Amino acid sequence: MLSAIHSLLDNTYEEMVSIRRYLHQHPELSFQETETAKYIANYYENLGIPYEKNVGGNGVIATLKGAKPGKKVAFRADFDALPIQDEKDVPYKSQVPGVMHACGHDGHTATLLTFAKVMQQFQNELEGTIVFIHQHAEEYAPGGAKPIVETGVLKDVDAVFGTHLWATLPLGSIYSSHQAIMAGADRFEITIQGQGGHGAIPQDTKDAIVIGAEVVSQFQQIVSRRLSPLTSAVVSIGIFEAGNAFNIIADQSKLVGTVRHFDLAVQEKIIQEMEQILKGICDSFGASYEFNYIKGYPPVVNHPEQTDLVLQSTKEIDGVDTAEIIEPLMVGEDFSYYLLEKPGSFFLTGANLEGNDYPHHHPKFDIDEKAMLIAAKAFANIYLAYQE
Repeated sequence: MLSAIHSLLDNTYEEMVSIRRYLHQHPELSFQETETAKYIANYYENLGIPYEKNVGGNGVIATLKGAKPGKKVAFRADFDALPIQDEKDVPYKSQVPGVMHACGHDGHTATLLTFAKVMQQFQNELEGTIVFIHQHAEEYAPGGAKPIVETGVLKDVDAVFGTHLWATLPLGSIYSSHQAIMAGADRFEITIQGQGGHGAIPQDTKDAIVIGAEVVSQFQQIVSRRLSPLTSAVVSIGIFEAGNAFNIIADQSKLVGTVRHFDLAVQEKIIQEMEQILKGICDSFGASYEFNYIKGYPPVVNHPEQTDLVLQSTKEIDGVDTAEIIEPLMVGEDFSYYLLEKPGSFFLTGANLEGNDYPHHHPKFDIDEKAMLIAAKAFANIYLAYQE
């Protein structure tokens, strides 16, 4: 049956590309994906596969029950876009100004839809049940995964899998991890209140820029000097705003940044150290501060048994040259919520487009669309292997 499924997936490749390009031309931002959700729901409506819409927000969940008893396995694809202007010179360039599928979610959706269409053709031979999770709002916390999980959609599911088409990995490669594959991703905002004044009379001021610079410098020592060197973490400042004139000492500065981690205990340690540094520096300058730490997605922590199944079942796919373990990435993903609920694995499918080496979230981001076909075949292999 597996070879027949692969053959039918090959035959639907043009449709897969067509779906992806349509979605690429009509992107929608996180929590605003109403038309995309309708498109997905209509696809299942036309197939006659039962589905629910508005799950946890704009989510769409479809279910295909095989004729034979077996395990219930879920596969997830996200479908939101990013606030980026598409700068590619291609026929399928985004038609929405300032909005673009710059992370491959259009490809994820096209993969899962055509996978569902093909698997339906084998419904009378299938063991178990396939759950197709189409998730909104992966890009913007609090995200769509958590509210979808909270609806109970995974209650009877035995395992959950997902893939990310990865533009900087070569086509024909599949990578996963037995443990964390992606980091927890948090955000913080700091406002430092000093006392402004004339640039020529600094002794009468509490310079918010100098104070902020001290904070930035000390924050860089949290990872290098306050955590074990065997611990992986990142503390990065992305925004430093202060002042409005060359000859005025600023009374206020604002810092915004991100923390990445693989361990919740490390996360708490970093928060504690940040608070201590802020208090110490601001007290020494006679300034005050506000510290707002927003915990984002937890780390994406795979389950070893399911990861072995992914790597073993996909290495025989035509066109797959590599199926191996990868070092964890510091990027975040709300697939973590599914793996906190059920066993499963998240894996990367290489999608590098020759001549286009732009990374995710870049205005010229693109993928080799043949990666979608590999991902769909991977889903098929994983599903059938899990039934054994």
